[in-house]
Amino acid sequence: MSRRRAEETIAKVLMIGATVTVLGSLVLILGTIVWRGLPALNLEMLTQTPKGGYYLGKEGGILNAIVGSFYLAGGGTLLALVISLPIALYLQIYAARTRRAELARLALDVLWGIPSIVYGAFGFIIMLAVGMRASLLGGIITLALLELPIIVRGMDEAITLVPNALREASLALGATRLETAIKVVIRQTAPALLTAVLLAFGRGIGDAASVLFTAGYTDRLPDSLLSPAASLPLAVFFQLGTPFPAVRERAYAAALVLTVIVLAISLISRRLAGRLTKHVIR
Repeated sequence: MSRRRAEETIAKVLMIGATVTVLGSLVLILGTIVWRGLPALNLEMLTQTPKGGYYLGKEGGILNAIVGSFYLAGGGTLLALVISLPIALYLQIYAARTRRAELARLALDVLWGIPSIVYGAFGFIIMLAVGMRASLLGGIITLALLELPIIVRGMDEAITLVPNALREASLALGATRLETAIKVVIRQTAPALLTAVLLAFGRGIGDAASVLFTAGYTDRLPDSLLSPAASLPLAVFFQLGTPFPAVRERAYAAALVLTVIVLAISLISRRLAGRLTKHVIR
């Protein structure tokens, strides 16, 4: 066997091994969650908030955590999107290939790599400075900061793929840069932009560290932006920490609900992205 063929065989074996390892880990994780969580999952858990003695194994559910997670992740993603889209368009349309754009991308990459607990600590310090208690609003703002670099960099890379000929044609027809950005660039990159937003949403709904100090935790449904809000990751964390087997089984059920939510969002995003691609010029 020649050296080149031997190198190719080794590389192929390593790639297959890595693929099997990743898929095997995924199957093992999902299998464990389903096996441990499905027996404890029932309608009561999905439709009720914790009652007295819930953490001792008595009646109640995780409706507070489900609703709180959607409020936190949904609000944080929406706020991050409102801020991220103008930034991404500015980097590509107005500041393309400039030093300040490269510095901004570097800063966003650094922010992307910062652990979520750091965002939580930062948000907590700011909340103390302004006299705000742990609340839904505090959690939303912190998650928006956490998701901001994910959405901006995802949009930035997506806009890069838009052919320059389309932009030049739009400008040649008399459109301004802003009109080109809104009517051409966004329309062409809609599927990729949607993917970036849902990727950030998945990160937000599954994060525990950033909302531990900023959103707090409560057994009630949030009734205002200034009231505490529960979340599924924290529900899993708190229930796994109890000495009662029945409550720990409920933690796996909560993890299963969170996994199903993320999976459903992924499937919906693929369906929507497929519909949006019909407007894309290839």
